[in-house]
Amino acid sequence: EVQLVESGGGLVQAGGSLRLSCATSGFLFSAYAIGWFRQAPGKEREAVSVTSNSDGPLYYADSVKGRFTISSDNAKNTVYLQMNSLKPEDSAVYYCGAGPDPGNPLGRSYFTRPSGMDHWGKGTLVTVSS
Repeated sequence: EVQLVESGGGLVQAGGSLRLSCATSGFLFSAYAIGWFRQAPGKEREAVSVTSNSDGPLYYADSVKGRFTISSDNAKNTVYLQMNSLKPEDSAVYYCGAGPDPGNPLGRSYFTRPSGMDHWGKGTLVTVSS
């Protein structure tokens, strides 16, 4: 059974940092891409960052470039999202999603869409106060 479990969310002041974790099981970690998505109230789910567990980071949303860093620990089957310089507009439920990595740019382009992921965790709430 495929499982993705997010953790690390919480309440933080603007300018602060959080590190989210996505612990995975039930699939060959190195053959998948993992993405962090977020969804704020009344808004659609959007891609924040995506990584290939074989080739490294594939995508950062413009709104988080230079502030967020995605990384993988293949020994622990876990993907992290280090979030620095947090802003109130970063507040959302953060989800990790997983999909088989086709290994080519066209196939990987679908990972920036929620529909490109096959499996999802239940999310972790991040609240940034001003």
